[in-house]
Amino acid sequence: MSGEAGVTLAELAEKVGARVAGNGDRRVNGVATLQGAESSDVTFLANPRYRRYLAETRAGAVVVSEEYVDSLTTDGLVHENPYATFARVAALLSPERRPEPGVHPTAVVDPRARLGDGVAVGPHCTVGAGTLVGEGCILGASVTVGEDCRVGANSVLHAGVILAARVTLGARVRVHSGAVIGADGFGFARDGDVWVRVPQLGGVRVGDDVDIGANSAIDRGALDDTVIEDFVKIDNLIQIGHNCRVGARTVIAGYTGIAGSTTIGRDCMIGGGCGIGGHLHIGDGVVMTGGSHVTNDVEGPGMFSSTTTPVQTNQMWRRNAVRFTQLDNMARRLRALERRYNEKEDEGR
Repeated sequence: MSGEAGVTLAELAEKVGARVAGNGDRRVNGVATLQGAESSDVTFLANPRYRRYLAETRAGAVVVSEEYVDSLTTDGLVHENPYATFARVAALLSPERRPEPGVHPTAVVDPRARLGDGVAVGPHCTVGAGTLVGEGCILGASVTVGEDCRVGANSVLHAGVILAARVTLGARVRVHSGAVIGADGFGFARDGDVWVRVPQLGGVRVGDDVDIGANSAIDRGALDDTVIEDFVKIDNLIQIGHNCRVGARTVIAGYTGIAGSTTIGRDCMIGGGCGIGGHLHIGDGVVMTGGSHVTNDVEGPGMFSSTTTPVQTNQMWRRNAVRFTQLDNMARRLRALERRYNEKEDEGR
């Protein structure tokens, strides 16, 4: 869809389920920000803080919701979810380049592995025995796929990804560079002065349409599998311990660590820098604000926050956070009351 000629707004609108506000014959061929767009670009407005840029943007078209149509100074694509619509527009106008199918001469593919149609295996990759790589998959440079793995159709493993043995990825999974899936979980038993390694015999099962960020780690299960369900989105630098289960459509922001055997429900949003203890249950629809320290089960849905205190509703946490800043003043007032009380006691004797 990209190129000098571009595509008309009417054609884009049909493909992304939007309506045109203005000239449907206008042609566009790129995407940009409100401030940096040119007449051949499409941009978007999703955050009202950027509304002021609508009047001065040079974009050929802006993706907006109905409430901003009257503020447009150029053509528009109108949809109730402008950000998601812009994402689809960007994918159409700037499609990813795919490498040519085939196995690079420096790659090592075990003869007992199977590659589907249209698979591209990059330089210095290794694919282990008993592994199946589905059709249309891309393995970037130096990817390692261990024994007895399954990689679903049209998945993309970027350079340097490591799948240990017995890892299953669903269809259209995207794993970014440096991620390690299926390393041993942190399992050790104390015996006197030594730690005895507990063999990690499970695997990792990842559902369809999952994204896993750079340098994240998902450990294999000790006996049962670690499970990541469909449409989960995992940011960079995430640690998910052995035997965890993450429910469908949950998103987890960077620097979060989840200890072993914890279950996170569906449709959750875990903010950046959260620390979630082991053997916990977090229910469906939980929003955990960034930096929360979770040491107890949380029943959803709802928004929750904590620091080093037990997790509580976000509303209660905000009230207590304000009170925390007042503790010194409250202590001074309490001491003053105690002095007055003691003085009166002395006068009455």
